[in-house]
Amino acid sequence: MRFAIVGAGFSGAVVARELAEAGHLADVFDTRDHVAGNCHTARHETGVMVHTYGPHIFHTQHEHVWQYINRFGEMMPYRHKVKAISQDTMYSLPVNLKTINQFFDQDFDAQQAEAFIQSKADTTITNPVSFEDQGLRFVGRELYDAFFAGYTAKQWGVDPKELPASILARLPVRFNDDDSYFNHPYQAIPKDGYTPIVAAILNHPSIKVHLSTRFDPSSHSAFGEFDHVVWTGPIDAFFNFEFGRLGYRTLDFVPEISDGDYQGHPVVNYCDVDVPYTRITEHKHFAPWEDHARTIVYREFSRLCGETDTPYYPIRLVKEKEQLLNYVQRARSAKGVTFIGRLGTYRYLDMDVTIHEALLASKAMLECLAKQQPMPSFSVDPMV
Repeated sequence: MRFAIVGAGFSGAVVARELAEAGHLADVFDTRDHVAGNCHTARHETGVMVHTYGPHIFHTQHEHVWQYINRFGEMMPYRHKVKAISQDTMYSLPVNLKTINQFFDQDFDAQQAEAFIQSKADTTITNPVSFEDQGLRFVGRELYDAFFAGYTAKQWGVDPKELPASILARLPVRFNDDDSYFNHPYQAIPKDGYTPIVAAILNHPSIKVHLSTRFDPSSHSAFGEFDHVVWTGPIDAFFNFEFGRLGYRTLDFVPEISDGDYQGHPVVNYCDVDVPYTRITEHKHFAPWEDHARTIVYREFSRLCGETDTPYYPIRLVKEKEQLLNYVQRARSAKGVTFIGRLGTYRYLDMDVTIHEALLASKAMLECLAKQQPMPSFSVDPMV
């Protein structure tokens, strides 16, 4: 069979590779002039490897995903650490024992700190509904206001009272000195960046890559040329925004180049709402095995995604969920197309989950082919 894979990020690349290795043909289309989607990396004139669309840290608990990505490039051990500035003071995130002691000017041990935070928690909130409810219930007013309220308002563009508690459902608070941002067993960054890895995944004689090329799903001739389409682009775009545009947040990056070291850390969050940017990322610290005399930082600003902007974070509030249901119902009745990935299922996904779901989707499609059954509409039901 011949497949059209729309999108050359991890989702599209992994599916294309799996189908090609099973003996099928795959044409991969992407409107951008590079592969790897928002994971794209490139060498800057400073020599620093820049994460073009913001920092991407590979972390996973899935051993098979770890083995998969290591097939296509060298992964360097990397433990991500984040700092946060609140009221002109720098702290460690996630909130941990050091953060608690520094913030409250105490010298607690683990048990004392846990008891202290429990005393700060608003226990009158028994069923958190909003983001704010969740924060107040588990860390109390002081820590919530210092580290979560302002940052979240800037990131999402709405009052945290309007956001669902699920965004903060698993509030990371540690009562030890571990300030690693992630706790997965496998954590790394590719030695040569993400783009060569995705390019290597796509490097197969049965795969053709078409960059700077738009695949028009409304064209009958486009579908006639292929036996099946795998769509990793925005689900609403596939249906020509029939029910309106789904909401996304996008990011603007303001770069600054200087000599030496700018902030000494890969990421510093700015938690106060009166600081217009959400964070500053210093890219050379994502590759500590390299040495650079100059540095480049990105100031990161979040705003509502416009029609020509790059979508980053699905909003998924009430209005968007109603729209999404309409698109999901249309997709379930559409013929010859499977929707996968972050945009295709309108869900925020880490890279490892993207690869994991792409492998599962490929397996499901191949099983359907073997049984001569219709292929699935989705890799994962977006409404779950």
